[in-house]
Amino acid sequence: MSTPSAPTAWLTQEAFNRLTAELEELSGPGRVEVVKKIEQARSEGDLKENGGYHAAKEEQGKIEARIRQLTELLRDAHVGETPADDGVVEQGMLVVAKIAGEKTTFLLGSREVAGDTDLDVFSEKSPLGEAIHGHKVGEKLSYTAPNGKDIKVEIISAKPYAG
Repeated sequence: MSTPSAPTAWLTQEAFNRLTAELEELSGPGRVEVVKKIEQARSEGDLKENGGYHAAKEEQGKIEARIRQLTELLRDAHVGETPADDGVVEQGMLVVAKIAGEKTTFLLGSREVAGDTDLDVFSEKSPLGEAIHGHKVGEKLSYTAPNGKDIKVEIISAKPYAG
């Protein structure tokens, strides 16, 4: 069960599998490799002047942060089928919308689903995501942005994201 502080992320099975494999790599071989780098750098002497040691410790911190992030994401994730192609905006949809007069294409859901693409991603918990979730193609609506401005949105299309 998710809590308000940890919203459930919708993931495709492919994204879930990819992230699980990344977590296993980082938790096992990735950790072992960075510990070896730290030990090697430590053996070189004075740690204050040892750039290799500091770089390895920084890498270790990044790996541990990613492990925590993936563990949380995968624990709370909802793994599911691609949403229905019914024109209703929901998690996992590639949305084309006119936002404040400008046509924009984005994924509604998790950055992790989009993988290494340069696709813009908006969480369903973002102001835009909350505003359009559950609406249909052709609908026009508006929402209040964090800066207080009223933003007009027209949903042009909503199709399941194929990845």
